[in-house]
Amino acid sequence: MTPPRILLIDDEPAFRTLCGQWLGAEGYDVRTGADLNTLRTTLQAFDADLVLLDLSLPPRFDPRHTLSSLPQFTDRPVIILTGHGERELALEALRQGAWDFLAKPIDPDMLAVVVRRALTKHQLVRELNSLKHNLGRKSPLASLIGASPSMESIRALVQRIAPTDVRVLVTGPSGTGKEVISRAVHDLSQRASGPFISVHCGAIPAELLESELFGHTRGAFTGADKARDGLLKVADGGTLFLDEIGEMPLAMQVKLLRVLQEGSFYPVGSRTLETIDVRVVSATNANLPDKVSRGAFREDLFYRIKGVTIETRPLDERPEDIPLLITHFLELQHQNSGQPPLRPDTEAFNWFIQRRWPGNVRELKSTLDSVAAIARGGVITLDDIALLYPAARATPAPAAGGDSLDAQVRALEIALISQALARHDNNRTHAAQALGLSRQGLLKKIERYGL
Repeated sequence: MTPPRILLIDDEPAFRTLCGQWLGAEGYDVRTGADLNTLRTTLQAFDADLVLLDLSLPPRFDPRHTLSSLPQFTDRPVIILTGHGERELALEALRQGAWDFLAKPIDPDMLAVVVRRALTKHQLVRELNSLKHNLGRKSPLASLIGASPSMESIRALVQRIAPTDVRVLVTGPSGTGKEVISRAVHDLSQRASGPFISVHCGAIPAELLESELFGHTRGAFTGADKARDGLLKVADGGTLFLDEIGEMPLAMQVKLLRVLQEGSFYPVGSRTLETIDVRVVSATNANLPDKVSRGAFREDLFYRIKGVTIETRPLDERPEDIPLLITHFLELQHQNSGQPPLRPDTEAFNWFIQRRWPGNVRELKSTLDSVAAIARGGVITLDDIALLYPAARATPAPAAGGDSLDAQVRALEIALISQALARHDNNRTHAAQALGLSRQGLLKKIERYGL
């Protein structure tokens, strides 16, 4: 175990030697210096856990000059060493953030006690800050919202494949969260500290896509007045997300295939081979095997990108996910706007659950954002919805997932539990009483549905 590191700054050589010996005998790793300049340079190379600092140091021997340097040491405890008549200045040092002070001549037993207490408190503060940081940080899987069997399967698969470097193909209708899944794969991978670069293959004109991906040299084509790195190079060490890869022109598919095979490419107009280390995650709402059979997508590229396939399902087939998505998006809306949190009443909740969502999660979010903008009093009502969707007052058609009794029961239970928790400010005891459940029974359902 690495011993705690202590930096002792004092202009008296005999005291530095003696004090260093005392601390060394206690098992500390001690470095010493004679002035403020040494203090600053030594801290850059020696990450001290604690600083013992004399008040009167060269070059000025001015205690107030020493005090002015204290704010830079807020990340570690500083114990001030004072001489006779410097008590008031020592107290000022405490007000400016010093941990404690010791008056010379120093008693070695008192020094050992004060240093030990300061290091113990510092370690506790560091552990507390680390705990707060970890508690405040959500798992990437938290972005994959839903209690349906299909979402549970996706979460399990993402957790399995993310730590590997296998290529991933995410398929499914537009608006089902393919990019969210791809980001979760990246955030759970060993490349999480690297970039996540998204390229929409259908949104960039074919003649520009090559330059966007591979980059170009100066003068490579008209308008190329300076060299530019392509997104492949920018994504080096991270993940390149190729959205709607089914829209990529055939000529570009050939060039992408080489990158996937060899891990290298030539920027447009260059003869210098660039080598990269990139994980490729692709997504499409197209039927790629059908495009392969029609010659609209290269078969060899298809097998290069598919690796593991994750299939997303339309929202109509997983109505039990809708209440969780509503809760999530309204919480985001509350965080981003700073306005009081909103919740839908029972009629509004039922409308959201029973309505068909051809635009899937993207359409649901857009609708919630619009309705939230006009809602009043902290509650979304069916009247609010009807202002934007006049047909809301009509009897809604059952969702596409309505032919599955299990799915409808799950959706109804999740909706009722979500509403009860919202009405009672997440007080589970009161929510359980309102639902006619025991608290333990409610907790089991909350765990089962991932609430």
